[in-house]
Amino acid sequence: MSTEPLFAVVYEDDDLLVVDKPAGLVVHPSKDGERSSLIGRVRLYLGHGEGRLVNRLDRETSGLVVIAKSAVVAGALGRLFATRGVEKTYLAIVHGAMGEGTQVIAAPLGRDEASAVAIKDAVRPDGAPAETVVTMARTFTRDGRTFSLVRVQPRTGRKHQIRIHLAHIGHPIVGDKIYGDDERRYLRLVTGALTDADRAALLLDHHALHAATLRFRWRDRDRDIHVDPDDRFRGFLPD
Repeated sequence: MSTEPLFAVVYEDDDLLVVDKPAGLVVHPSKDGERSSLIGRVRLYLGHGEGRLVNRLDRETSGLVVIAKSAVVAGALGRLFATRGVEKTYLAIVHGAMGEGTQVIAAPLGRDEASAVAIKDAVRPDGAPAETVVTMARTFTRDGRTFSLVRVQPRTGRKHQIRIHLAHIGHPIVGDKIYGDDERRYLRLVTGALTDADRAALLLDHHALHAATLRFRWRDRDRDIHVDPDDRFRGFLPD
């Protein structure tokens, strides 16, 4: 039996569990055993199958995921998330020097019909409304190249929204295999054909996007839950 920790518990009470999902772990069940997905690990941790994911993160995105311990709590929390009752803040490292201050990206999203990547979406005028607030935290250089650390607050919850919007304004997330400069890297990843040159160009094994903070009101109390990025994310930043 593996002795690897299931996950880091950030917050827990009788209703809910909040964990720090590591980058590279899928949230939904897989065919590779209970430890191969977040929900599988949740069921091991709780000792039953009643845990339900309230929010979800992409495989490569790290950070906060909320799990309801019952169907009733899942329904209530789900409505809270769906009605914008939860303020989410992400951290991302992006290519290039982001402008100072805060900007709002309002760009509708839908299927990228020109892409060979089946799951890829894009900005398109007939897409679903999507809005993201981006604030520049710091700009830095690494190996002669410029990057920015940004704080991101999505006002809507479209698939890949943050990744698409940042790429749309010319600042793709470091390590993003779909919305970076060559989507074929994603195709090579899923077929096991990613090259050393691909890895060198990506700079990080997993894209640099982290769900850092959740703020919401639950059971007549304000909840402000935060978790710092992992070592590989922090290690990319200068001291």
